[in-house]
Amino acid sequence: MSGRVYRLHSTLELPLEDVEEYFDSSPDLPPEIENVEVTRRNNTLILKAVAADDNLSKYTPTAQLKASVTENRVYEEEPPRAGGPRWGEEEEEEIPSELVEFACFKGDRETVLQNTALQYPMFLVLREIALIAEKGTLTAITEIDGDLDATRIVEGEKRPASIEVVENPSQNGQGGGGVNWRDNKFIS
Repeated sequence: MSGRVYRLHSTLELPLEDVEEYFDSSPDLPPEIENVEVTRRNNTLILKAVAADDNLSKYTPTAQLKASVTENRVYEEEPPRAGGPRWGEEEEEEIPSELVEFACFKGDRETVLQNTALQYPMFLVLREIALIAEKGTLTAITEIDGDLDATRIVEGEKRPASIEVVENPSQNGQGGGGVNWRDNKFIS
């Protein structure tokens, strides 16, 4: 199977514990990937593909997913909104909460999915992670065996997606209204 990732945008956020459990459960990985190494460096989570093919040089950087790790306070119930009505001067009751570390796969292709060797199989891993994420969106345009495919996953649920081909405005002879840097009288 050959594939390419042309466009990718991700705003996925999920508890770090969920990501770790996903890889601890021995998920079905694409055949090109033998394993995924999970590494944490300070506030960065790196998921690196380990190639199943021995012909791939050990010096060739394989695709990796990169996420920032943040701590968020998670409440057992919704906290009261600021400015809401107060009934009496009773003492405020503290709502039970805990700090939870979240893996945030946020950004475009080069930010979230790095390196080209095994890039499409690693995108398939990201797509599976998106299906367990309760917050965020993953959108992508990929190519598999010559066919373009649109992916859209919103809050862990697959949604319909399509690809629309539009004419590039700079190709219709009007120049697109941009600045011509070569013949600009303000630049000497």
